[in-house]
Amino acid sequence: MVVWELASRWKGNTVLLPSPLLVLDSLWQLALNIELFEHAAISLVRMLFSVALAATFAIPLGLLIGRSRVTEDLVDPLIEILRPISGIAWIPLALFLFGIGHALPTFIMFYTAFFPIVIGTVAGVQGVDRRLIDAARTMGVPAQTIMTRVVLPAALPAILVGLRLGVAAGWTAVVAAELVGAPSGLGYAVEWYRGLLMTPKVMAFIAMIGVLGYLCDASVRRLQIAFTPWAPREDGAR
Repeated sequence: MVVWELASRWKGNTVLLPSPLLVLDSLWQLALNIELFEHAAISLVRMLFSVALAATFAIPLGLLIGRSRVTEDLVDPLIEILRPISGIAWIPLALFLFGIGHALPTFIMFYTAFFPIVIGTVAGVQGVDRRLIDAARTMGVPAQTIMTRVVLPAALPAILVGLRLGVAAGWTAVVAAELVGAPSGLGYAVEWYRGLLMTPKVMAFIAMIGVLGYLCDASVRRLQIAFTPWAPREDGAR
């Protein structure tokens, strides 16, 4: 904050680099007139819907790929071709397909969140201790029950890691998609106030993006702890 303040004074132009106090004042004014929370709520709803939709498709597909070599051979090349292509790279084409509205950022977030979730699921399934599956088969447990009662619980920590990465990727993508393809949201607000040369408000919305991104990640980490209390955490505790 001190370096920021000194840099702002050295620059001497609030349009190019406003001081921290100006940004905080803009943040307070935007919060008072509800505009900040309106755009934040829209972006959060888009992100949650898109990630939930991505998980709905990615987790079953990941379970299938992880348990079937044939499916892996057929689907994995397609995933590895599409995965390196950034979701942001699809924005120009998506503008033609969906136009400006809610569909474009939803598609971009779905695409971006899908791959971390499916890869995390595949890694979790393939990392399940084979002895657990063999023991269940020896006791005559049906294949469907093995999947739901053995494979899925054992793979859940890796699935939740993939979900956490998907949420982070989706949140980054929503802001980029809203910059050019949405009539509302945090990204739209950043671009709107940039066009008006109101840099303090631009940086206020950028700060909100960072805060909400942190809160989303913290929420997923709490889900990890709640649903997989037996799994080791990042701090090494159990």
